[in-house]
Amino acid sequence: MRVHILGICGTFMGGVAALGRELGLEVEGSDANVYPPMSTQLEALGIGLMQGYTAEHLQPAPDLVVVGNAMTRGNPAVEYMLDQGMRYISGPQWLGETLLGGREVLAVAGTHGKTTTTSLLAHLLEQAGMSPGFLIGGVPGNFDVSARRGTGKPFVIEADEYDSAFFDKRSKFVHYRPRIAILNNLEYDHADIFPDVAAIQRQFHHLVRTVPGNGRLIVNAEDPFLAEVLAMGAWTPVETFGIGTGDWQAELLAADGSRFRVSRQGTVLGDISWGSLGRHNVMNALAALAAATAAGADPVALLPAFASFASARRRMEVIGQARGVTVYDDFAHHPTAIATTLEGLRAKVGKARILVALEPRSNSMRLGAHADALAPSLADADRVVFLQRPELPWDAGKVTGALDGRGTTVPTVDALVAALAAAAGEGDHVVFMSNGGFEGAPRRFFDALRAG
Repeated sequence: MRVHILGICGTFMGGVAALGRELGLEVEGSDANVYPPMSTQLEALGIGLMQGYTAEHLQPAPDLVVVGNAMTRGNPAVEYMLDQGMRYISGPQWLGETLLGGREVLAVAGTHGKTTTTSLLAHLLEQAGMSPGFLIGGVPGNFDVSARRGTGKPFVIEADEYDSAFFDKRSKFVHYRPRIAILNNLEYDHADIFPDVAAIQRQFHHLVRTVPGNGRLIVNAEDPFLAEVLAMGAWTPVETFGIGTGDWQAELLAADGSRFRVSRQGTVLGDISWGSLGRHNVMNALAALAAATAAGADPVALLPAFASFASARRRMEVIGQARGVTVYDDFAHHPTAIATTLEGLRAKVGKARILVALEPRSNSMRLGAHADALAPSLADADRVVFLQRPELPWDAGKVTGALDGRGTTVPTVDALVAALAAAAGEGDHVVFMSNGGFEGAPRRFFDALRAG
């Protein structure tokens, strides 16, 4: 069976491609933007990649077209597919119907932390000897691929609230039917499809409705929006987590979150030391540990496994150090994620300077939905270089102008790299924040440092 995937280099669709290949299907795909790490992973799996969306890529006709949610009416490949009457399906529906039936699905939902928590949960279950399958919205550090079938019963999936396809506006996660679901947090995002927080809460409640009574909901005890979701009705046992609150609790033993003590319903389980930073990652850890326990793992036996956890690429990934400057690549997409990430780094590096390169890449960012919250989210940055491309429909000067002289805007990545190279000095930490390719800016800057 030959399957063509439209939008194959997206993190989710790339995982679908990898799973299809593992099932023995002949998989190919096309995308407008083919760049690492997903393109590298797909090529290594022997999956054919085509640049752009043209009718020729669908000739001869595949047996099935799996349509990514970035595809819209008017796209040449979409129009040709429809005109020719080809069989097509959304990625989430394909996954739910083809792979998830009969598996114990553990779904990780939330505005923030999905990729890290999914990666960690898969790692914990692997360490517990459960050989999980997984689909992660990034390339996890503990595995060679972002998705695999697995030989055990559990399947861990990053459960996105974004819509499934142009013909299916339900959130992706309603297709997964999990037995265990993590509700990590909930904030306003995806301004291109959701008018307000209430609309997102309704989708989260649709997910809650699919979790069976013999399953488990693992819910952030600190999140008021999630409390409102549960108040709409819950038919599944709920376990909560938080720092100093909830059924699963953490006590910080280091301000940067690198060491903390875990307890469950008042009983201390032990201490965790690991390489991740920030309060938000401590919350991710509690969620993953609670879910792994719900799946049958021994939580005390799992505590040492945190030390070997390697976060997904582009989650504060250290590119390297040159001329005394440490360079990071981070998949930031929301003011809260920016703030918590920088807060964790600040706790680690103390008074060392933190320089931030920021690209407003997500749909919400490009629409300006988070503009007012961006300057406060950058409080821990000593200097900010904001990429304001000419097509950005709002003035980023309102952000940099609120940074008290710490911010500047530039129109191109070349100008951004040059500005950072001129500003960075020994002992500095430079963080690139974007949920897109950023034109390779982090490595271009690092290479410039090394050549300098």
